[in-house]
Amino acid sequence: MSIHDGHRQRKKEQFRRHGLDAFADHEVLELLLYYAIPRRDTNPIAHRLMDRFGSLEGVFSAAPEELAQVEGMGENAATLLALLLPLWRRIRSESFSGGTILNSAECSGAYFIDRFFGMKHEELHEACLDAKGKLLACFRVAEGSVDSVSVNVRRIAEDALHCGASNVILSHNHPSGVALPSSEDERMTLAVWSALHAVGIELVDHIIVADGDFVSLRQNGLLPPH
Repeated sequence: MSIHDGHRQRKKEQFRRHGLDAFADHEVLELLLYYAIPRRDTNPIAHRLMDRFGSLEGVFSAAPEELAQVEGMGENAATLLALLLPLWRRIRSESFSGGTILNSAECSGAYFIDRFFGMKHEELHEACLDAKGKLLACFRVAEGSVDSVSVNVRRIAEDALHCGASNVILSHNHPSGVALPSSEDERMTLAVWSALHAVGIELVDHIIVADGDFVSLRQNGLLPPH
């Protein structure tokens, strides 16, 4: 057994006994990288990642091509780290499924804050609900730059009809960190409201998420009354 093998075994045992609370942030990365970089000391690589991206969230939300630029990182290691944040989002999404009720701006805001966590590009999502606010499905319907998204209003209506939805909540993120709606956001929201209203479906709200916070267009009087 090499000196690195012995060190790795001790770190694995430390995790099994004490969990991640016993680890500094760079040690978390060091441990993860054992499974993608089998025969090298991953501690210096972990330090370089923290120096480059500043935090664990910064590392895990980085694109694979950015991660691969760090000395010592290969394709497998970059893929492993880039996988973790989308995996966490999927797990959180599943925890909401089956009985999720989005019947208030607060419930909707919490749901979408989790859904957009760590995302660096702008996306628009559509939550389809039954008449009591139970979540039937949630779709990503558009993605774009941090400035705007290209919205297919017809697709939003078709998704809602396909689910048998009575209500829809739109949500998108502002990676810039400011949750205030733009005039473009308002125009798009009213266009979707009109398209859904024409087929008997209510656009309940449009939630804008930024930096762990949210704004409800319904609460701000920017949607027609029910």
